[in-house]
Amino acid sequence: MSARPSASKGARTADEARPAWRLLHAALLCALLALALPAAARGYTPAGRCGDFARLDIPSPAGTCVALLADEAEGLRAPRRILEVAPGRYWIADMGSWEPKRGRLLEMTLPADGPAPRRARLAVLASGLDRPSGLALGPDGKVYVGEAGRIWRTPVGAAGAEPQRETVIDQLPDDGSHPLKEIAFGPGDRLYVNVGSSSDNCRSGKDAPALPCPDGEGAKPRAAVYEAQLGGPQRTVQRFAPFATGLRNSMALAVLPATAGAPEGRLLQGENSIDYRDAQSPPEELNLLQRGRFYGWPYCLGARKNAQGYEGRYDCSKSESPLALWPAHAAPLQMTLGPAGTPYAGQLLVAWRGPQASGHRVVGFKLDAKTGLPAGPAIDWLAGWQARDGVRPMGRPTGLTVDRAGRLLVVEDFNRTVLMLLPAQPSATQPSPSTKP
Repeated sequence: MSARPSASKGARTADEARPAWRLLHAALLCALLALALPAAARGYTPAGRCGDFARLDIPSPAGTCVALLADEAEGLRAPRRILEVAPGRYWIADMGSWEPKRGRLLEMTLPADGPAPRRARLAVLASGLDRPSGLALGPDGKVYVGEAGRIWRTPVGAAGAEPQRETVIDQLPDDGSHPLKEIAFGPGDRLYVNVGSSSDNCRSGKDAPALPCPDGEGAKPRAAVYEAQLGGPQRTVQRFAPFATGLRNSMALAVLPATAGAPEGRLLQGENSIDYRDAQSPPEELNLLQRGRFYGWPYCLGARKNAQGYEGRYDCSKSESPLALWPAHAAPLQMTLGPAGTPYAGQLLVAWRGPQASGHRVVGFKLDAKTGLPAGPAIDWLAGWQARDGVRPMGRPTGLTVDRAGRLLVVEDFNRTVLMLLPAQPSATQPSPSTKP
């Protein structure tokens, strides 16, 4: 489909007076040195124990603590998703970097014995993946992986076994500002796929933003969530079409269970809105997606307000209103429903990665008893996660899951960690977090 963009030319500097061969030599030397050096540490200083693992000073609810399971010492580069595929076995989609084909699929296991603090064990199942981000367990028991340009699946084999890749959807747009894919399953073998916009706001340079925006045009628009209907004996794609449009980047998708009134379930989307420099605007959105509806990007944002450059040019009453408004720049990067029988039951859990005060946290929203939809204030599970010199960096949660034991696991891409929220076991050598959410 879309062609890959060519590399942009860097700005000229004082070095431009040097001979070209010297510049090339310096660039190659820097690249080789970068490859040879180990990944830089990301600023966490463990203090005491959390269960059998090292404890990090990240504020969490009373009676809990945050354990460090793995970081760059185990080879993590940019983990985006984590999923328990079998009891005690977790798969991690590690994007590697924003460069194509640096990603990997990892398997993590937790040691059952040995001296504390323990560390998780990681094995590489597949490498050379193209910016993998989506990771979901399908109704067929197979694991589905979303790379930038394709979705594939594999059975869960023996521990450490190489995946048996079977392409489900390919030739997806893998260029532009938002090439990553998020995936989520709904009832009836429906698979939802994020196809993000190619730009932030459909604007080129200082020109007025385009109307209509090319991303939203044609039979295969971008800035959309697509629906794949799987069927047949091999569960192949019977139909793949836009489900909802006008969605800048849907890296957070979750499907509510089917009910008599909604036999297909209800699809929720966390919208990463346009990147204004204003710290208070625009708000992020929680949308209840409906088939065939338009949700505003790039013309409208928030509560049907015109985006900058579209004032008086587009009637936002034509777009759908959000189900709820979330803080500006919170950057929702994954959502999941809390399983029954866990502290997270009846909640929509969300990873907010954004650097503003509203972001860098993991929150939950209770599902209303009458409507079944998320409502009310955010419940902080990991919050107050700002940087403290010598203690911790700012939190960068990108993915989360709740395992069979009811434990919350979180991955951070920039900080290269896998974390777990556990019941605290206070002792004289185990300090309490310095602040509380």
